[in-house]
Amino acid sequence: MKILLIEDDAALADALAAALGDAGLVVETARSGEAGDYLIRTERYDAVILDIGLPDGSGIRWLEQWRADGIDLPVLVLTARERWSDKAAGFSAGADDYVTKPFESAEVLFRLRALMRRSHGHAHPVLSCGALRYDTHVGSVTLAGRPIALTAQESKLLGYLMHAAPRIVTRSELAEHVYDRDHEPDSNVIDVQISRLRKKLGSARIVTLRGRGYRVVDDPEP
Repeated sequence: MKILLIEDDAALADALAAALGDAGLVVETARSGEAGDYLIRTERYDAVILDIGLPDGSGIRWLEQWRADGIDLPVLVLTARERWSDKAAGFSAGADDYVTKPFESAEVLFRLRALMRRSHGHAHPVLSCGALRYDTHVGSVTLAGRPIALTAQESKLLGYLMHAAPRIVTRSELAEHVYDRDHEPDSNVIDVQISRLRKKLGSARIVTLRGRGYRVVDDPEP
């Protein structure tokens, strides 16, 4: 999943981005509301982490503008303000969840994953496609109860496909949401990693729809 973190505190942003990256998320950062606004309107993200106290205006103002313009990305708000009135203002502006500073990176990660699951229609932290299970909390994968060892990038790729299932996911969508913008995959990298996943999960588990993309299916016919 690809996350935009809008936070002007460089040390906090770097630490949080590193923690989320270690957990398998692709994180891009912006230091101001204007920079974040530009990225939101020109790139594709699965969720936004938004600080309230930005140098060019309250994050609430930016959030209100995004919602008014029909931008419905899940937004997790960060703030040092503990008053309920401030939190209420965030929810009224369109925030989906709230974390008060100081916080543990793990809390942000759990809340963020929950927001993304719900945005894809999944309430439970374990995603299922037939006998295939993906635990979003720890990134572990099992097939018919048997653990499947995946590389970090294979796990990201499968996780995105399972979040989207049964929807078809295009190659360009995978490139934008699974890979860092500064390390976009070569033309055949996705094909290679899909092939490796098929070897580990069964060749019929991930279907290619020519000219359209990929889809994870429930237990295929033997």
